[in-house]
Amino acid sequence: MIFVPKFARVLAASAAFAIVPITAQAQFINVLTGGTAGVYYPIGVALSKIYADKIKGSQPSVQATKASVENLNLLQAGKGEIALTLGDSLADAWKGVAEAGFKTKLDKLRTIGAIYPNYIQIVASKESGIKTLADLKGKRLSVGAPRSGTELNARAILTAAGIKYEDLGKIEYLPFAESVELIKNRQLDATLQSAGLGVASIRDLSRSIEIVVVEVPANVIAKIGPPFVPATIPAKTYDNQNADVATAAVINYLVTHSDVPEDLAYQMTKLTYESLDQLVAAHSAAKMIKLDKSTVVSPVPLHPGAIKYFKEKGLM
Repeated sequence: MIFVPKFARVLAASAAFAIVPITAQAQFINVLTGGTAGVYYPIGVALSKIYADKIKGSQPSVQATKASVENLNLLQAGKGEIALTLGDSLADAWKGVAEAGFKTKLDKLRTIGAIYPNYIQIVASKESGIKTLADLKGKRLSVGAPRSGTELNARAILTAAGIKYEDLGKIEYLPFAESVELIKNRQLDATLQSAGLGVASIRDLSRSIEIVVVEVPANVIAKIGPPFVPATIPAKTYDNQNADVATAAVINYLVTHSDVPEDLAYQMTKLTYESLDQLVAAHSAAKMIKLDKSTVVSPVPLHPGAIKYFKEKGLM
Protein backbone atom coordinates (compact mmCIF):
# COMPACT_ATOMS: atom_id res chain seq x y z
CA MET A 1 0.00 0.00 0.00
CA ILE A 2 1.39 3.38 -1.00
CA PHE A 3 1.17 6.10 1.60
CA VAL A 4 -0.06 9.49 0.36
CA PRO A 5 0.42 12.44 2.72
CA LYS A 6 -2.79 14.15 3.86
CA PHE A 7 -1.87 17.54 2.31
CA ALA A 8 -1.26 15.82 -1.05
CA ARG A 9 -4.69 14.18 -0.89
CA VAL A 10 -6.25 17.58 -0.24
CA LEU A 11 -4.37 19.12 -3.19
CA ALA A 12 -5.42 16.28 -5.47
CA ALA A 13 -9.04 16.66 -4.45
CA SER A 14 -8.83 20.40 -5.01
CA ALA A 15 -7.33 19.90 -8.45
CA ALA A 16 -10.02 17.39 -9.39
CA PHE A 17 -12.67 19.84 -8.26
CA ALA A 18 -11.03 22.65 -10.22
CA ILE A 19 -11.40 20.90 -13.57
CA VAL A 20 -15.16 20.39 -13.13
CA PRO A 21 -16.83 23.03 -15.30
CA ILE A 22 -18.94 25.57 -13.47
CA THR A 23 -22.42 25.82 -14.97
CA ALA A 24 -24.34 29.04 -14.56
CA GLN A 25 -27.69 28.71 -12.81
CA ALA A 26 -30.54 28.51 -15.30
CA GLN A 27 -32.85 31.54 -15.45
CA PHE A 28 -36.42 30.32 -15.13
CA ILE A 29 -39.05 32.57 -16.72
CA ASN A 30 -42.61 31.55 -15.93
CA VAL A 31 -45.02 33.45 -18.21
CA LEU A 32 -48.47 33.80 -16.59
CA THR A 33 -51.28 34.05 -19.14
CA GLY A 34 -54.99 33.15 -19.08
CA GLY A 35 -57.32 30.50 -20.46
CA THR A 36 -56.15 28.70 -23.59
CA ALA A 37 -59.10 30.00 -25.64
CA GLY A 38 -58.29 33.65 -24.90
CA VAL A 39 -55.64 36.05 -26.23
CA TYR A 40 -53.25 36.05 -23.27
CA TYR A 41 -52.28 32.43 -23.82
CA PRO A 42 -51.04 32.59 -27.45
CA ILE A 43 -49.28 35.88 -26.72
CA GLY A 44 -47.63 34.27 -23.70
CA VAL A 45 -46.54 31.25 -25.74
CA ALA A 46 -44.98 33.59 -28.33
CA LEU A 47 -43.14 35.51 -25.59
CA SER A 48 -41.76 32.30 -24.12
CA LYS A 49 -40.38 31.26 -27.53
CA ILE A 50 -38.79 34.68 -28.05
CA TYR A 51 -37.15 34.57 -24.62
CA ALA A 52 -35.97 30.98 -25.12
CA ASP A 53 -34.30 31.94 -28.40
CA LYS A 54 -32.74 35.21 -27.28
CA ILE A 55 -32.06 35.10 -23.51
CA LYS A 56 -29.00 32.92 -22.97
CA GLY A 57 -29.44 30.25 -20.32
CA SER A 58 -33.16 30.93 -19.88
CA GLN A 59 -35.77 28.25 -19.36
CA PRO A 60 -39.16 29.82 -20.13
CA SER A 61 -42.46 28.10 -19.37
CA VAL A 62 -46.08 29.12 -19.95
CA GLN A 63 -48.79 28.78 -17.32
CA ALA A 64 -52.49 28.90 -18.19
CA THR A 65 -54.36 30.72 -15.39
CA LYS A 66 -57.62 32.49 -14.60
CA ALA A 67 -55.87 35.61 -15.96
CA SER A 68 -55.43 39.07 -14.41
CA VAL A 69 -56.24 38.70 -10.71
CA GLU A 70 -54.62 35.29 -10.30
CA ASN A 71 -51.58 36.42 -12.32
CA LEU A 72 -50.98 39.44 -10.10
CA ASN A 73 -51.30 37.45 -6.89
CA LEU A 74 -48.87 34.84 -8.27
CA LEU A 75 -46.34 37.54 -9.16
CA GLN A 76 -46.53 39.00 -5.65
CA ALA A 77 -45.80 35.50 -4.31
CA GLY A 78 -42.80 35.15 -6.63
CA LYS A 79 -44.45 32.34 -8.62
CA GLY A 80 -43.90 33.92 -12.02
CA GLU A 81 -41.53 36.33 -13.72
CA ILE A 82 -43.85 38.05 -16.21
CA ALA A 83 -47.62 38.20 -16.63
CA LEU A 84 -50.38 39.75 -18.71
CA THR A 85 -53.06 41.73 -16.90
CA LEU A 86 -55.85 44.24 -17.37
CA GLY A 87 -55.14 47.80 -16.32
CA ASP A 88 -58.04 48.09 -13.89
CA SER A 89 -57.01 44.89 -12.12
CA LEU A 90 -53.44 46.20 -11.95
CA ALA A 91 -54.61 49.44 -10.34
CA ASP A 92 -56.75 47.53 -7.82
CA ALA A 93 -53.84 45.20 -6.97
CA TRP A 94 -51.54 48.15 -6.26
CA LYS A 95 -54.17 49.66 -3.96
CA GLY A 96 -55.06 46.34 -2.32
CA VAL A 97 -58.77 46.39 -3.17
CA ALA A 98 -60.19 43.35 -1.36
CA GLU A 99 -63.42 43.31 -3.37
CA ALA A 100 -61.34 42.88 -6.53
CA GLY A 101 -59.51 39.85 -5.15
CA PHE A 102 -56.48 41.44 -3.47
CA LYS A 103 -56.27 40.90 0.30
CA THR A 104 -53.43 43.40 0.68
CA LYS A 105 -51.53 45.91 -1.44
CA LEU A 106 -49.37 43.97 -3.92
CA ASP A 107 -46.28 46.11 -3.38
CA LYS A 108 -43.82 43.92 -5.31
CA LEU A 109 -45.52 44.49 -8.68
CA ARG A 110 -43.51 46.35 -11.33
CA THR A 111 -44.60 47.20 -14.84
CA ILE A 112 -42.81 46.12 -18.02
CA GLY A 113 -45.08 48.24 -20.25
CA ALA A 114 -48.51 48.80 -21.76
CA ILE A 115 -49.51 46.52 -24.62
CA TYR A 116 -52.81 46.13 -26.52
CA PRO A 117 -56.33 47.08 -25.38
CA ASN A 118 -58.92 44.55 -24.24
CA TYR A 119 -62.33 45.08 -25.80
CA ILE A 120 -65.48 44.36 -23.82
CA GLN A 121 -67.22 41.93 -26.16
CA ILE A 122 -70.77 40.97 -25.25
CA VAL A 123 -72.01 38.35 -27.67
CA ALA A 124 -75.43 36.68 -27.70
CA SER A 125 -77.04 34.02 -29.82
CA LYS A 126 -79.42 35.61 -32.31
CA GLU A 127 -82.25 33.36 -31.19
CA SER A 128 -81.97 34.72 -27.62
CA GLY A 129 -83.50 38.01 -28.80
CA ILE A 130 -80.80 40.04 -27.03
CA LYS A 131 -79.98 43.25 -28.89
CA THR A 132 -79.10 45.74 -26.13
CA LEU A 133 -77.62 45.71 -22.63
CA ALA A 134 -81.14 46.12 -21.18
CA ASP A 135 -82.18 42.91 -22.95
CA LEU A 136 -79.77 40.94 -20.75
CA LYS A 137 -82.23 41.16 -17.86
CA GLY A 138 -83.80 37.77 -17.30
CA LYS A 139 -81.28 36.09 -19.63
CA ARG A 140 -78.50 33.57 -19.01
CA LEU A 141 -75.05 35.21 -19.08
CA SER A 142 -71.48 34.02 -18.49
CA VAL A 143 -69.15 36.67 -17.07
CA GLY A 144 -65.82 34.81 -16.93
CA ALA A 145 -64.05 33.07 -14.07
CA PRO A 146 -64.89 34.43 -10.57
CA ARG A 147 -62.93 37.61 -9.76
CA SER A 148 -61.03 37.37 -13.03
CA GLY A 149 -60.27 40.59 -14.90
CA THR A 150 -63.16 39.79 -17.23
CA GLU A 151 -65.59 39.32 -14.34
CA LEU A 152 -64.51 42.61 -12.76
CA ASN A 153 -65.10 44.28 -16.14
CA ALA A 154 -68.53 42.65 -16.32
CA ARG A 155 -69.49 44.01 -12.90
CA ALA A 156 -68.41 47.51 -13.90
CA ILE A 157 -70.28 47.49 -17.23
CA LEU A 158 -73.49 45.97 -15.88
CA THR A 159 -73.54 48.27 -12.84
CA ALA A 160 -73.11 51.35 -15.03
CA ALA A 161 -75.96 50.08 -17.21
CA GLY A 162 -78.21 49.71 -14.15
CA ILE A 163 -78.15 45.91 -14.19
CA LYS A 164 -77.47 43.76 -11.13
CA TYR A 165 -76.47 40.11 -11.23
CA GLU A 166 -79.82 39.38 -9.53
CA ASP A 167 -81.57 40.87 -12.58
CA LEU A 168 -80.17 38.11 -14.80
CA GLY A 169 -82.01 34.86 -15.36
CA LYS A 170 -78.84 32.90 -14.65
CA ILE A 171 -75.23 33.85 -14.06
CA GLU A 172 -72.32 31.57 -14.94
CA TYR A 173 -68.65 32.11 -14.04
CA LEU A 174 -66.96 30.25 -16.87
CA PRO A 175 -63.83 30.57 -19.02
CA PHE A 176 -64.28 31.73 -22.61
CA ALA A 177 -64.31 28.33 -24.34
CA GLU A 178 -66.76 26.76 -21.89
CA SER A 179 -69.10 29.76 -22.19
CA VAL A 180 -69.18 29.37 -25.96
CA GLU A 181 -69.93 25.64 -25.76
CA LEU A 182 -72.93 26.30 -23.50
CA ILE A 183 -74.27 28.91 -25.93
CA LYS A 184 -73.92 26.44 -28.79
CA ASN A 185 -75.87 23.90 -26.71
CA ARG A 186 -78.59 26.48 -25.89
CA GLN A 187 -77.74 26.38 -22.19
CA LEU A 188 -76.64 30.04 -22.17
CA ASP A 189 -77.87 33.13 -24.02
CA ALA A 190 -74.78 35.34 -23.96
CA THR A 191 -71.18 35.73 -22.87
CA LEU A 192 -69.17 38.79 -21.84
CA GLN A 193 -65.52 38.42 -22.76
CA SER A 194 -62.81 41.00 -22.13
CA ALA A 195 -60.15 40.21 -24.73
CA GLY A 196 -58.30 41.39 -27.79
CA LEU A 197 -60.21 41.60 -31.06
CA GLY A 198 -60.66 38.34 -32.90
CA VAL A 199 -60.52 36.19 -29.75
CA ALA A 200 -60.63 32.50 -30.74
CA SER A 201 -63.66 31.63 -28.59
CA ILE A 202 -65.99 34.20 -30.20
CA ARG A 203 -64.66 33.42 -33.68
CA ASP A 204 -65.56 29.80 -33.03
CA LEU A 205 -69.05 30.77 -31.87
CA SER A 206 -69.69 33.02 -34.88
CA ARG A 207 -68.79 30.16 -37.22
CA SER A 208 -71.21 27.82 -35.47
CA ILE A 209 -74.36 29.92 -34.93
CA GLU A 210 -75.76 33.36 -35.77
CA ILE A 211 -74.63 35.88 -33.18
CA VAL A 212 -75.37 39.45 -32.10
CA VAL A 213 -72.54 41.66 -30.81
CA VAL A 214 -74.14 43.92 -28.18
CA GLU A 215 -73.25 47.61 -28.03
CA VAL A 216 -71.85 49.24 -24.88
CA PRO A 217 -73.03 52.86 -25.26
CA ALA A 218 -70.78 55.86 -24.61
CA ASN A 219 -72.96 57.07 -21.72
CA VAL A 220 -72.40 53.78 -19.89
CA ILE A 221 -68.62 54.05 -20.37
CA ALA A 222 -68.69 57.67 -19.14
CA LYS A 223 -70.30 56.52 -15.86
CA ILE A 224 -67.35 54.19 -15.20
CA GLY A 225 -64.57 56.50 -16.39
CA PRO A 226 -60.86 55.60 -16.75
CA PRO A 227 -59.32 53.14 -17.35
CA PHE A 228 -62.39 52.34 -19.48
CA VAL A 229 -62.46 54.24 -22.79
CA PRO A 230 -64.78 54.17 -25.84
CA ALA A 231 -63.74 51.80 -28.61
CA THR A 232 -65.12 50.10 -31.70
CA ILE A 233 -65.33 46.46 -32.73
CA PRO A 234 -64.92 46.83 -36.52
CA ALA A 235 -67.39 45.18 -38.89
CA LYS A 236 -66.34 41.68 -40.02
CA THR A 237 -64.29 41.05 -36.89
CA TYR A 238 -66.52 37.99 -36.53
CA ASP A 239 -68.58 36.05 -39.05
CA ASN A 240 -71.90 37.74 -39.91
CA GLN A 241 -70.98 40.85 -37.92
CA ASN A 242 -71.80 43.31 -40.69
CA ALA A 243 -71.52 46.64 -38.84
CA ASP A 244 -69.18 48.40 -36.44
CA VAL A 245 -70.19 47.97 -32.80
CA ALA A 246 -69.42 50.57 -30.12
CA THR A 247 -67.98 49.19 -26.90
CA ALA A 248 -65.46 49.88 -24.11
CA ALA A 249 -61.77 49.04 -23.97
CA VAL A 250 -59.21 48.67 -21.16
CA ILE A 251 -55.43 48.66 -21.69
CA ASN A 252 -53.49 45.46 -20.95
CA TYR A 253 -50.03 45.44 -19.37
CA LEU A 254 -47.04 43.18 -19.08
CA VAL A 255 -46.02 43.08 -15.43
CA THR A 256 -43.18 41.57 -13.41
CA HIS A 257 -42.06 41.90 -9.77
CA SER A 258 -39.32 43.69 -7.87
CA ASP A 259 -37.23 40.55 -7.21
CA VAL A 260 -36.65 39.94 -10.93
CA PRO A 261 -33.07 41.04 -11.78
CA GLU A 262 -32.69 44.32 -13.67
CA ASP A 263 -30.86 42.71 -16.57
CA LEU A 264 -33.57 40.07 -17.06
CA ALA A 265 -36.35 42.67 -16.94
CA TYR A 266 -34.39 44.78 -19.44
CA GLN A 267 -34.05 41.84 -21.84
CA MET A 268 -37.73 40.87 -21.52
CA THR A 269 -38.78 44.47 -22.21
CA LYS A 270 -36.46 44.91 -25.18
CA LEU A 271 -37.36 41.57 -26.75
CA THR A 272 -41.09 42.16 -26.32
CA TYR A 273 -41.18 45.51 -28.11
CA GLU A 274 -38.61 44.53 -30.74
CA SER A 275 -40.34 41.25 -31.66
CA LEU A 276 -43.82 42.57 -32.46
CA ASP A 277 -43.94 40.68 -35.78
CA GLN A 278 -43.73 37.39 -33.86
CA LEU A 279 -46.44 38.50 -31.42
CA VAL A 280 -48.72 39.52 -34.31
CA ALA A 281 -48.15 36.11 -35.88
CA ALA A 282 -49.35 34.56 -32.61
CA HIS A 283 -52.50 36.73 -32.43
CA SER A 284 -53.77 39.71 -34.42
CA ALA A 285 -54.53 41.61 -31.17
CA ALA A 286 -50.80 42.33 -30.97
CA LYS A 287 -51.16 44.66 -33.96
CA MET A 288 -52.36 47.23 -31.42
CA ILE A 289 -49.11 47.17 -29.41
CA LYS A 290 -47.21 50.44 -29.79
CA LEU A 291 -43.85 51.69 -28.63
CA ASP A 292 -44.54 55.33 -27.75
CA LYS A 293 -45.00 57.52 -24.69
CA SER A 294 -48.28 55.78 -23.82
CA THR A 295 -46.30 52.55 -23.34
CA VAL A 296 -44.67 53.86 -20.16
CA VAL A 297 -47.89 55.11 -18.49
CA SER A 298 -49.01 52.70 -15.76
CA PRO A 299 -50.78 52.66 -12.38
CA VAL A 300 -47.78 50.73 -11.00
CA PRO A 301 -44.09 51.78 -11.08
CA LEU A 302 -41.97 50.54 -13.97
CA HIS A 303 -39.26 47.98 -13.26
CA PRO A 304 -35.75 49.54 -13.38
CA GLY A 305 -34.89 47.17 -16.25
CA ALA A 306 -37.85 48.48 -18.25
CA ILE A 307 -36.88 52.07 -17.43
CA LYS A 308 -33.39 51.41 -18.79
CA TYR A 309 -34.83 50.23 -22.13
CA PHE A 310 -37.37 53.05 -22.46
CA LYS A 311 -34.67 55.62 -21.73
CA GLU A 312 -32.60 54.13 -24.54
CA LYS A 313 -35.60 54.61 -26.84
CA GLY A 314 -36.07 58.22 -25.74
CA LEU A 315 -39.45 57.60 -24.15
CA MET A 316 -38.47 58.69 -20.64
